[in-house]
Amino acid sequence: MSDAKVAPLGRIRNIGIIAHIDAGKTTTSERILYYSGKEHRMGEVHDGTAAMDFMQDEQERGITISSACTTFSWLDHQVNLIDTPGHVDFTAEVERSLRVLDGAVCVFCAVAGVEAQSETVWRQADHYHVPRIAFINKMDRAGADFDHVIGEMRQLLGANPLPMQIPVGCEDAFRGVVNLLEREFVAFEGDQGENVVSHPIPADIRDEAELLRQEIIEKAADASEELTEKFLDNGTLSLEETLAGLRALSLSRAIVPVFAGSSLRNKGVQPLLDAVVRYLPSPKDLPPIVGHDPKNPEKLIECRATRKEKLVSLAFKITDDAHGALAFVRVYSGELAEGMRVVVAGGNRKERAARLWRMHANHRERVERAGPGEIVGVSGFKFAATGDTICDESRLVELEPPKFPATVISVAVEPKSNDDRDKLMEVIARLEREDPTFTHRLDRETGQLVLSGMGELHLDVLTTRVSRDYKVGINTGSPRVSYREGVAESAVGSGHFDQFIANKGNYAAVTVRVEPAADRLEPSVALEIDEKSYTPAQLSQIAESVRGGFLSGPLGGYPVIHTRATVTGVRTRESEFTELACTVAAEAALRDAMDKAGAILYEPMMSLEVTVPDEFMGGVIHDLNGRSAEISEIGQRGQSRLIKARVPLAQMFGYATVVRGLSAGRANYSLEPCAYAPAPKNKMKDILGYDV
Repeated sequence: MSDAKVAPLGRIRNIGIIAHIDAGKTTTSERILYYSGKEHRMGEVHDGTAAMDFMQDEQERGITISSACTTFSWLDHQVNLIDTPGHVDFTAEVERSLRVLDGAVCVFCAVAGVEAQSETVWRQADHYHVPRIAFINKMDRAGADFDHVIGEMRQLLGANPLPMQIPVGCEDAFRGVVNLLEREFVAFEGDQGENVVSHPIPADIRDEAELLRQEIIEKAADASEELTEKFLDNGTLSLEETLAGLRALSLSRAIVPVFAGSSLRNKGVQPLLDAVVRYLPSPKDLPPIVGHDPKNPEKLIECRATRKEKLVSLAFKITDDAHGALAFVRVYSGELAEGMRVVVAGGNRKERAARLWRMHANHRERVERAGPGEIVGVSGFKFAATGDTICDESRLVELEPPKFPATVISVAVEPKSNDDRDKLMEVIARLEREDPTFTHRLDRETGQLVLSGMGELHLDVLTTRVSRDYKVGINTGSPRVSYREGVAESAVGSGHFDQFIANKGNYAAVTVRVEPAADRLEPSVALEIDEKSYTPAQLSQIAESVRGGFLSGPLGGYPVIHTRATVTGVRTRESEFTELACTVAAEAALRDAMDKAGAILYEPMMSLEVTVPDEFMGGVIHDLNGRSAEISEIGQRGQSRLIKARVPLAQMFGYATVVRGLSAGRANYSLEPCAYAPAPKNKMKDILGYDV
């Protein structure tokens, strides 16, 4: 049992490392662990020794797949850190991490700048109102351009970056950074950059540094009327006053303090850690989190960050390893203790927190209790899932869960033997509990088990885990696109059900009008009937029956989008209005209306960015044209060309191998879901297997 002391609330920092893939997140995390004393050797991503990339798939593929938590100390502060994936297929890991984090370090590559996934994680952080600092990494790389990245942050992210440092030298000549507020040039000496040594600012950049320092002080003076008056009276602010102003501006997300370095070359990480303490919030700095009463969603409840209140916490991640199921929980209010009986709000399911753990990647350190601001692993939960609020039995509060994107790609699997068949569904249920963007369904026509996820890599990792980690033999088919269905115009349809079952009559006749709804993705249901003629339970059943019909469209059984359904008529006979009759009649009416309205097929479109050297650009563009890509921009990114396009997902299977061959392995690309678009008529037969 650990007897480690918990820092006071004002000295806790819950932070995440977020960025595009290959920007250097995990390398930065490894340096942070080394310099803070948490690890006694530096792990490296490229040789599979990074502490935070502990999964076998992560070590073999050289990428982060699952977010990993750890806790360390810096400047007498307790820092809870989550290293997140940068690949878009695992964006759910970023989403659920940002839901519980108070601040974030956004890492940018000094050469590539603001890349596609950089924009995605930035938007996710905006959604959860997370203050950020930025670290422009890889200043030692050819083509590194600190000022260009600052400009892209303003232009592409709408951010207000404020450089707190300027790099000294660039590319091979990168030597360190100037800390502008302290008026010092900082070099990182020793075998592993562990010695932070201050020198006078080089004469050739001294004037530039003074100008930038003055801009920082002027910005800090904007934080409050008091600081503004002091600045106007004295023409400057003290260091303490400047830091206080900058902290206030950072916490309100009015500025993004920016730092520079090269994590791989062990330069710039220690000042970045200082900045985490200086400019990112503690739980004490944030307003009380607000939830609602599960029985009355209109009733809002404030949960203050104090141990004196009843427990309110959020389970944001579930894992399953050799030690069993583990729930990662952020405590917002009250205290969670070993052996405590708790409730999953909403479902009102009771749980017991058997053991609490402070996590360091895949290593566990047992603790007795956790209070506000702490992130711990909890073993013993049987029902809790990602996004569930864990409460004291006497105070039910439901917090906003993280939101996850819909899956866009599927693959059919089948067990190799009867023994494998028995184990497969159990393993899938465990993986679905871990990963909310992984789902399964049974294909009604083929009887195949279909697994769905966020991309080829995502499904490859999951099917590998099924066969290797859980020892279940499976045969895997080719990836398939998750299409959607909708309607071309407005139409009215009807359906009815009239059967005598188990000595009871079941009768309902329903009329439904459907129409396109391009303004919203999710389908909606409205009622245009005499509501006084039905009980609230019956009205709810009518709406839910139509909503259930949206799960399977008439063309290929795909979910329905961009559609509005209105129930315009319901007939029944006294005592014969049953759930069965209502469901069958409503679904039949919806299908009839969609057939008459002209059901259309939607295919997922992807936002594609390719960076490729000039000499290979022609071949890459020619290939994209053959994939029905709509090229929107050809620009410059560092010393390479940047191609932006929108392309059907169905055309992108196996693209990684193709683009490597076209560019002698020198191109990089990112692919992210962006919209659904009507599938071309000439592709409908190939997709559906019959003439429409």
